[in-house]
Amino acid sequence: MERTPLYNVGKILVQPIAKFFMPYKINDGDRMPPTGKVVVCCNHISNSDPVRLAFSLHRQIFYMSKAELFENKALGAILSGLGAFPVQRGRGDMTAINRAYELLRNGQALGVFIEGTRSKTGEPLQPKAGAVMLAYKNKAPILPCCITAKGGGVPKTFEKCMVSFGNLIQPEELGIEKGTGSEFRNASRIVMSKIIELRERDLKAFEKR
Repeated sequence: MERTPLYNVGKILVQPIAKFFMPYKINDGDRMPPTGKVVVCCNHISNSDPVRLAFSLHRQIFYMSKAELFENKALGAILSGLGAFPVQRGRGDMTAINRAYELLRNGQALGVFIEGTRSKTGEPLQPKAGAVMLAYKNKAPILPCCITAKGGGVPKTFEKCMVSFGNLIQPEELGIEKGTGSEFRNASRIVMSKIIELRERDLKAFEKR
């Protein structure tokens, strides 16, 4: 699957404008595999996070997005054109899960905000197990990502953020043997710990400036 047409238009026309209002610095973006299935696990501190991520990578990321955003038909059409698809949070949404499986089978990059919701303070939240479950069942590596604002809070307009990527985590590194709920929860904490390491490093970099 190639980039969606609307995504290509956004990269060309919107990216320069967006970067003016929400500047960012990319760290280790080359850790994203150029091809093949991968689950991008990121923290979530702002509604603009998908935009920063999209403009930080050459590959298109296909996001699971909360179903409420698609209730507005116009917004839903735009989100779909950008590669997002709805998920009913807090329940086993098989339609969304099957869509995620399809994307990974086709060698795409699946984006999941591992905390399941946006942090209103910028502080890390407890991770959900869905992302590691998808990675494990599809034998896909996980790319940890962290978006960090100065001071560790919620990013403000015209304030630069760090968008940092960690080393790929292979499925066998997650400590999952039987696919139990406790194993998935432990694996999600492993991924979240890598994201927090990126956050702490970037907060120190901000302080040095």
